[in-house]
Amino acid sequence: MNMEGKKKAGYEYLLAYKLAVPIYDLTVEFVEKNVSKFSRTGDQMIQAARSGMQNISEGNKQQGMKGYIKLCGVARGSFEELLKDYYAFARQKKIEIFLKEKALREIREIGVIWGIIKKYPALPDQPNFPNIPVDLPRAVNLMITLVNQANYLIDRLIVSLKDKHMREGGLAEELYRKRTEFRNKNFL
Repeated sequence: MNMEGKKKAGYEYLLAYKLAVPIYDLTVEFVEKNVSKFSRTGDQMIQAARSGMQNISEGNKQQGMKGYIKLCGVARGSFEELLKDYYAFARQKKIEIFLKEKALREIREIGVIWGIIKKYPALPDQPNFPNIPVDLPRAVNLMITLVNQANYLIDRLIVSLKDKHMREGGLAEELYRKRTEFRNKNFL
């Protein structure tokens, strides 16, 4: 439940979704501060971050598992595109890309974001994530680290959904079972 006591949608409890929220918010902030307003890249980065977040929620609302898996794949692809844009930014600006251990040690915002994510079963409406660091190397490496983490979580989500689909079947099988039950009750 959120702060007002209302139950949130199922996807809002997923770590992959909860991490996608600050990725989107921080990407908007990063682009506003560091990418030319005349560059298509900035718009594309924001759209990729938004797509990563939105496709997780849209997938969860699909009636069938097949659609959910597909949209999680779209989210994963969007975040991969975003990751490549951050890598390109770092390369073009000659910014060092931190190893995972260095990023976790030197970028305090990673811990703050994960503290908020872990504190709440579903994020509050205003989760109060930290701002993008002013220091450009820290900002770029923060985003690279978060997107890599989101990609890992989405990959695990997709494996889990595929496993569930294999065990339980999809929408067509569910409808067939219900139709068979209906026929057995009403025609025997």
